[in-house]
Amino acid sequence: MTERRGQGRVRRAAAAAVIAAGTVLATPGTVLAAVGEELVPKQPLTADLETGGAACAVGDERPYVGTVPRVTARLYGPGGGQPGEASRVRGEFEAWWQGEDGAEERVSLTTSMLNDTAPFRWQLPDTVPDETVVSWRVRAVNDAGASAWSSEGAGAPCEFVYDRTLPDAPVVTSADYPDDNTWTPGVGVRGAFRFTARAEDVVAFAYTFMGEPLRTVDVRPDGSAEITFVPKASGVQTLSVEAQDRAGNRGPRTDYTFRIGQGPAPVARWKLTDAAGSRSAAAENGTAARAGAGVTFGAPAPSGTPLTTTASLDGTGHGFLTPGAPVVADTAKDFAVGGWVRPARVDGSRTVLSQDAGTGRAFALGLTQTGGAPAWSFAVGGARVTGGLPETGDWAYVLGQYDAGTGTVRLYVNGRAAGEETAAVPVAGEGDFQIGRARGARGYRDRWQGEIGDVRAYDRIVVPDELTDLATRAAQRTGHWALDSAPDGLAPESDGGAPLKLGAGASVFRLDGDPCDLLDPDCFQDWPLEGEGHLRLDGVSGHAATDAPVVDTSGSFTVSARVRLTDDAPAAPMTAISQGGEHGDAFKVRFDPENSSWDLVLAHADEPGAPETVLRRIEWPDGDVGAGHRVTVVYDASAGQVSFYVDGWKESVGGTADFDAAWKSTGGLQLGRGRTADGWGEHLKGVVDSVYAYAGVLSEEKIQQLP
Repeated sequence: MTERRGQGRVRRAAAAAVIAAGTVLATPGTVLAAVGEELVPKQPLTADLETGGAACAVGDERPYVGTVPRVTARLYGPGGGQPGEASRVRGEFEAWWQGEDGAEERVSLTTSMLNDTAPFRWQLPDTVPDETVVSWRVRAVNDAGASAWSSEGAGAPCEFVYDRTLPDAPVVTSADYPDDNTWTPGVGVRGAFRFTARAEDVVAFAYTFMGEPLRTVDVRPDGSAEITFVPKASGVQTLSVEAQDRAGNRGPRTDYTFRIGQGPAPVARWKLTDAAGSRSAAAENGTAARAGAGVTFGAPAPSGTPLTTTASLDGTGHGFLTPGAPVVADTAKDFAVGGWVRPARVDGSRTVLSQDAGTGRAFALGLTQTGGAPAWSFAVGGARVTGGLPETGDWAYVLGQYDAGTGTVRLYVNGRAAGEETAAVPVAGEGDFQIGRARGARGYRDRWQGEIGDVRAYDRIVVPDELTDLATRAAQRTGHWALDSAPDGLAPESDGGAPLKLGAGASVFRLDGDPCDLLDPDCFQDWPLEGEGHLRLDGVSGHAATDAPVVDTSGSFTVSARVRLTDDAPAAPMTAISQGGEHGDAFKVRFDPENSSWDLVLAHADEPGAPETVLRRIEWPDGDVGAGHRVTVVYDASAGQVSFYVDGWKESVGGTADFDAAWKSTGGLQLGRGRTADGWGEHLKGVVDSVYAYAGVLSEEKIQQLP
């Protein structure tokens, strides 16, 4: 028994020695021992090799590089890179090429010992020649020996060419926009530019138009490339182009200068301001349009536009206009159609503009139903983009556009993109252009009921500035109160409109009505903020108000006033100007002493405790000194945004906010007070002067010009 036990100990000791000399099956993160022939590293895979970030390749697939590259390899120890195992190896790199004398030249590098989980890298030396095929390979080495080279067996050497020669500057030409000092129309007109390489190894061109980002375009087999460009503004434009070779080198820049004129006029335009009783619509451009018996001229026009009248369509089979010919000559190229519209009905599908295509339509602009609600719509072929909210009795400028460069349909409502840009395949539309109806398999359908004005059709892109101009409605002043006098307690409106009725605690100050001896040390002389006087409010009950609203707070409006606080440390919030309903204010501007700020506050409903949107501007209280501050509220209903200006400027961050909870106020314009949970409150202790109210969005330039 003793002998057997001794033999067992010997066998166990021998087994332990074998295990010590062999691979240790490691727990995660454990380094494997490497001391036997069976522990030689695995052959590197060419799929795990990179040359300057490019995959290992040979022959025609070999990469060209503009700088001497760094090569990278993933190596495998005897464990083969299995999860939870790590082996330490060295990377042995070798590179070679044929020298100028025809003899082979070699360089090599052996890295330090690293875990095989790490990438192994070698920055090749500057002695690597250019314009020469360079090959390289790698193997893994440990104390047990070396793996096969990556190039042996099923492997292959990696190759590259170091190319530091810059390509020559390209040639740039354009028949649409020649570089010859002539002015060429123009804005919105797509033009083609051709780039031609002067070297065989050019693979792409990098180009940029002045003020736009850098882009690239691939070279065609003939060494050229072509791009298109739609100018967004008139003036002198420069196109800069560089040739790029297969190594990524870019050569000298070619600057191509051309002159862009104004965009061509619409190919067809009907203002639809014809005299009542007319049976056709005169064309500013194109052919006069025959009017059906359901068309009545002399209808109202959208305020703030150059239009004086529009055409009203009754929604019947006789409510249409047509020139009896196509207007968009090629629906596969850029085109746009649009006009001012006011729907009398928003149910079903209703067409503003279309063009016949056999028994169907090539395109149709109008409104449709989506998700159980009406939406503006533009359809080209089988594609449709929808967006915006048509409302009965509300004017809108709608424009549909097909962009042949991107192959997409776009819809704009009141100058802004609506819905999602949609890919479209146009169909040929060689039939007649239609106003107020669309062609269907059984005849005309989807008839418009309501007003249409200033219809235009373009054979080009309508650019953003043009969209803004087409849809702009100048703000119409609905009130101006100078507050220079208040006979019988009524401060008159400058154009004879509704006066502001002064309540208790409110009075109009005039310099000639409140004299004191300027030599008297106790004399404090007030001065009008603007004009000959201003409204004084006592902070207790003082206010002034109109009997009815002066702006429709559910639509676009602008209200502005100059305000100065009497105190330099007010104790509570004070409202300078507001307009609301029974329980809340559709808007109010108040001073908040806690934040030392002028705040624009908009309640989301005429309900107690309704949520509020607040825009804030930090300002020190006046202390009855200086000219005060002009505060201006602007609500843009079409954009669903509200802005707050103080002294003609708004904050770049926080000066504008999205607001989609506008509601129609029923109360009059209030100076010096606002609605609170307890009724009227937040009385202003200070002065108010020069109040303006507008229907519509007053431009920033006009806001800055207010007194």
